[in-house]
Amino acid sequence: MKTVTPLIAAFLLATFSFGSIADEDRPDHFKGQKAATLAEAVELFRTNNQKLQQLMQGELTPEVMVEIHQLTYTLENALEKIHSETSELKNLLEDVHLSSEKMDFTNVSQQAKRYLDTANSLIK
Repeated sequence: MKTVTPLIAAFLLATFSFGSIADEDRPDHFKGQKAATLAEAVELFRTNNQKLQQLMQGELTPEVMVEIHQLTYTLENALEKIHSETSELKNLLEDVHLSSEKMDFTNVSQQAKRYLDTANSLIK
C-alpha cells in the first residue's frame, strides 16, 4: 500500500499542477451527483458537507485529498441547483409581495402556495 500512496500523490500533483497552469481549460475528471429538484440538492449539500466534515477530522492524506476533490463536484452541483432554485424563489416571493399590495387575492393564493412548496424544501 505504501507504493500506492506515492503514485496517488504524483497523480494529484500532476493534476493540480496542470489545473493551475491551464485554469479553465482543464478537463473535469469527475462529474459529481446532480440534483433534479431543490429538495435533492439540499440533501446532497447536507450529506456531502457531513462527509467533508468527517474527512477534515482526520489526517489529510493523498487518498483523503482525492476523496475531498470528488466531493467538491457534487457540492458545486448542489450549490448551483440551490442558487438557481432560490433565485426563482425570490421572484415568487416578490410576486406575492406585490400582489398583496394590490389585494390580488387569487395571485397571492396561487403564488404563495408555489413559494411555500419550494421554500419548505430548504427547511426540512
